[in-house]
Amino acid sequence: MEVWSLLLQGFQVALTPVNLMWALVGVTFGTAVGVLPGIGPAVAIALLLPLTTKIDPSGALIMFAGIYYGAMYGGSTTSILLNTPGESATIVTAMEGNQMAKRGRAGPALATAAIGSFVAGTLATILLTLLAPQVVEIAVKFGPPEYFALMVLAFTTVSAVLGDSTLRGLTALFIGLGIGVVGIENQSGQARFVFGIPQLADGIEVVTIAVGLFAVGETLYVASKLNRVAEVIEKIKGSIMMTKEDWKRSWKPWLRGTAIGFPFGAMPAGGAEIPTFLSYATEKKLAAHPEEFGKGAIEGVAGPEAANNASSTGVMVPLLTLGLPTSATAAILLAAFQQYGLQPGPLLFETNAALVWGLIASFYIGNIMLLVLNLPLIGIWIKLLEVPRPQLYGGIVVFATMGVYGMRQSAFDVFLLYAIGLMGFLMRRYGFPTAPVIVGMILGPLAEEQMRRSLSISQGDPMVFINRPLSGSIIAITVLLVVGPWVWKKLKKAA
Repeated sequence: MEVWSLLLQGFQVALTPVNLMWALVGVTFGTAVGVLPGIGPAVAIALLLPLTTKIDPSGALIMFAGIYYGAMYGGSTTSILLNTPGESATIVTAMEGNQMAKRGRAGPALATAAIGSFVAGTLATILLTLLAPQVVEIAVKFGPPEYFALMVLAFTTVSAVLGDSTLRGLTALFIGLGIGVVGIENQSGQARFVFGIPQLADGIEVVTIAVGLFAVGETLYVASKLNRVAEVIEKIKGSIMMTKEDWKRSWKPWLRGTAIGFPFGAMPAGGAEIPTFLSYATEKKLAAHPEEFGKGAIEGVAGPEAANNASSTGVMVPLLTLGLPTSATAAILLAAFQQYGLQPGPLLFETNAALVWGLIASFYIGNIMLLVLNLPLIGIWIKLLEVPRPQLYGGIVVFATMGVYGMRQSAFDVFLLYAIGLMGFLMRRYGFPTAPVIVGMILGPLAEEQMRRSLSISQGDPMVFINRPLSGSIIAITVLLVVGPWVWKKLKKAA
């Protein structure tokens, strides 16, 4: 009963006129971002970070969360009508959704994606509501060794999952760890990696790094691939309403997609790509008409879209309860919390309960807003696909520059922004994931602090991380995640 009481208090926060406005702004902007090819939620949130420093934390975080799951809704429009996935998680939607559009069934494809997203988002939010307090109860028992082990797990999973190569992921992580220690160290007062530059003495702003890597670097990368493939927007013919048969074929995939997607998002090794492909494979195996797959099967849109949105909500479980980001966008959301001096984790539920539960309550409200916005305004979203790409990407770079300069009116910050942006472009060009850089930069100093506390408690004995059952178990899981895939490949080759 306490959970529902806290959620009710959260609704009191989320239903204030100001926060309702920010939720509406977030989901509307998020849908637009999802529709525009190449502009994902991570880019959008990074772009807005320097512009929202004066907004109340509750309103800003509600807006950022709205952008996140709004983009998941909007991404289906691009995939179905343009056959261009805005996010890697919507690749599967493009496979069947675009075929449906070519057969004149774009309307039902968009409808099952929107309704499936609403169903999955709502069910996943209920699971988040029930699961988050349970995880917090366990997490409050953590000491410094457990927190350090947990952060090592976060470093490993984010580096291994976000990208094609574990080595490249770990390289990106160490870049972030290096950036995180720049400046004057708190305990000793020693300057680290300052190189005689006064502006680096206070460290590097996480917002500058986030905007540089995602808004500038990602935009340069997408722009570099412009016009390589001819874009053909499929027209919506006939009604956008689903038939009785469409409903019959969609409702089970919605539920199965939710059941597959949420656990993957909630695990510290999650991500939305794996559950969407798993959902697609499941629907193909269970379908009454498997011969339609590859030609426009509605189940192939309904299931993966539900899995995608359930996964994006599931990501909030480790982010809010443990402070662990499991996706690129979650890493940017972590930066947003840090911008307001907030550290997600079990203590946040005690010290800022109204903010956390207001944020969770806003998910319920945002899902309803998205359902109302998506289908009636489909004509507007299609018009966004006609925005000239050079002007769009040029505008993003201009806004990023203005935002970063506006924070401290520092020309050095702008120079740093473009240096980081160029690094982000090169990382994307050569297959290095950018999210581990943000995770390393934010969690690195916290991990260092917890390691020092742990060694102080144990009088310098490093075995404290292994001897304690919980931290030892987390370290063992971390080693398994690194070594396991390599051993599995060796065994498969030997067989």
